[in-house]
Amino acid sequence: MKQLFPFVFALLIGYSAYSQSTAIPSVEIQLKTAVLAAPADKREGATVLGYNQKGEIVTLRKGTNELICLADDPTQPGFSVSCYHRDLEPFMARGRELRKQGMSANDIFDTREKEAKSGKLTLPKQPTTLFVYSATDEQVNARTGEVVDGYLRYVVYIPWATAESTGLPLKPEQGSVAMPWIMHPGTHGAHIMINPPRAKAGQ
Repeated sequence: MKQLFPFVFALLIGYSAYSQSTAIPSVEIQLKTAVLAAPADKREGATVLGYNQKGEIVTLRKGTNELICLADDPTQPGFSVSCYHRDLEPFMARGRELRKQGMSANDIFDTREKEAKSGKLTLPKQPTTLFVYSATDEQVNARTGEVVDGYLRYVVYIPWATAESTGLPLKPEQGSVAMPWIMHPGTHGAHIMINPPRAKAGQ
């Protein structure tokens, strides 16, 4: 199963290597599963990005509201889809572009930091949200697109914010897994992490 931090960072940098042997789900399944990360009242109107048969990220559906949803990457183990505010798209798209060029994770971060400071990269002027919904392969029916007991978590992007400007801790409070905290403070990628407690088996 994808873990939170690797997935979130992979999402930030975007594009990953594509294997010709990987089966790409149908557009219908990609549309159905991508919006699972969105609030229920936002799903129908969300724009959906997914994968064509060449493994390229394409627009599967043009939406009518402010959310963009990204389908699961079939080249990666486990299941993870996400939805984010449209004002984050320049940031996300730039990450995908730089990753496709072969840049390392650190170089991508540094490049976007420099471009954000210079004004070349446009960042949201208000807090913007990313929703991430994940599950193990065993929890997903690839034929129907049904997902059982997936896990939903949240990220709120607040570029340049710090622990001092928000009052948030720099890491999760010990013994309180649900407490929000700030990651990458003082940078273009500053964001609030919110990880709800996972349900125990049988609940």
